[in-house]
Amino acid sequence: MSESELALKKCIPCRGDIPPMPIEEARRLLSQLQGWALNDKGHLEKSYAFKGFRPGLEFVKRVGEMAEEQGHHPDVFLAWGKVTLEVWTHKISGLAESDFIFAAKADALLG
Repeated sequence: MSESELALKKCIPCRGDIPPMPIEEARRLLSQLQGWALNDKGHLEKSYAFKGFRPGLEFVKRVGEMAEEQGHHPDVFLAWGKVTLEVWTHKISGLAESDFIFAAKADALLG
């Protein structure tokens, strides 16, 4: 499955009754994303660079709208010239396929 195929899928709300994704599967899906990494907590993370504060703020607004549509919400860090997204499934304290779908959709917001 390619990054664009991930972006076409819909996040599935987690009821908390599944185990976190095995690291091997997470690495396989991670290889389909550009610039995303697993951080020290095992969450997906990516920083985006912008020329100023407003472009980053506009991106954050689009991410927020998409998060509401998908029912899947990242941690968002906004600073001058930079936005960092951290994504994981809170109910299982780990990664699920929806996290990778969300990451691909976030990237697609930049067009």
